[in-house]
Amino acid sequence: MPPVWVLGLESSCDETAAAIVSSEGDVAADVVHSQVAIHAPYGGVVPEIASRDHLRAMGPVVREALARAGRTLADVDAVAVTNRPGLVGALLVGVQLAKGLAWASGKPIVGVDHLVGHLLAPFVRRSAQELRPAFPYVALLASGGHTAIYRVDSPLARDVRELGATRDDAAGEAFDKVAKLLGLGYPGGPVIDRLAKNGDPSRVRLVRPMAHRKGFEFSFSGLKTQIAQIVAKAPPEGEQAIADLCASFQAVATAVLVDKLVAAAEAEGIRDIVVTGGVAANSELRARAAAAAEKKGLRLSVPAFASCTDNAAMIAYAGACRFVAGERDGLDLAASSIGVLPRRTVRGPGPRAS
Repeated sequence: MPPVWVLGLESSCDETAAAIVSSEGDVAADVVHSQVAIHAPYGGVVPEIASRDHLRAMGPVVREALARAGRTLADVDAVAVTNRPGLVGALLVGVQLAKGLAWASGKPIVGVDHLVGHLLAPFVRRSAQELRPAFPYVALLASGGHTAIYRVDSPLARDVRELGATRDDAAGEAFDKVAKLLGLGYPGGPVIDRLAKNGDPSRVRLVRPMAHRKGFEFSFSGLKTQIAQIVAKAPPEGEQAIADLCASFQAVATAVLVDKLVAAAEAEGIRDIVVTGGVAANSELRARAAAAAEKKGLRLSVPAFASCTDNAAMIAYAGACRFVAGERDGLDLAASSIGVLPRRTVRGPGPRAS
């Protein structure tokens, strides 16, 4: 069977994106319009501003993707779109445009869960050197809004099972909040990663969250609170002091993520592991995961940097997988803030999974 080509749209948060990708993961075009600059003055994403900017940018982004691919709507087999989870107002922009394109072209429409897109991001081919995981694999998905470990048995959502997730803040959210406490601006992840390279992680002692729990759940609010207390008591003075604090925070956060990922893979008896999501662009997380995989004899796959942050290529590929499996949606496809993957971890205080 020849590969199918899918136009994918992504607008779940603050990236307006469109891509054309085949069912084999080949990328004909991938265009991303970032809203970072317009949200930076507010220290985070403002939903109403995000929705309005998606309205302005989505049409030109889709036209640019088609132009780069040298294709028209008639040349694609289906239209895929992120319809959950995310900011509903932002999602609606992509969903409504996808419906219009599907109706006008007579092409099928396929809704995609944003998290499933991230979990399949390693299959998007951006270079010949990228290592693809084999099913089943255990994946750490760490981003600004989500942090969880999943067992992935196939490209379809019905074959994805959560093993553990954050009880409170997502890892990327913790990076952003710590950066805000230190006056480093938004988004916080890249600047903390950069400063940490010149810092000494042993200079500031931090307690690793949930380090002695046998389960695969996370908690980052306490780690953030430790930084807040340190800053309130003795604000770091000078670049080196800030770099040391960044290095200490990043070392603890990434160690917890990697340790629980490896423990989950061993518990499941699975050799292939994946690190994906926006936080997967963090250099220390990548290095720690690679070292742990080598030590434990595991096979690590990490998407290219362009596939870590929100993008439409992973959405197009996930949509292509659904399309090939015979799954379709109608023009009644709705946007939702709730994902399709069943959540095992209970948020907030209370008994933890063992």
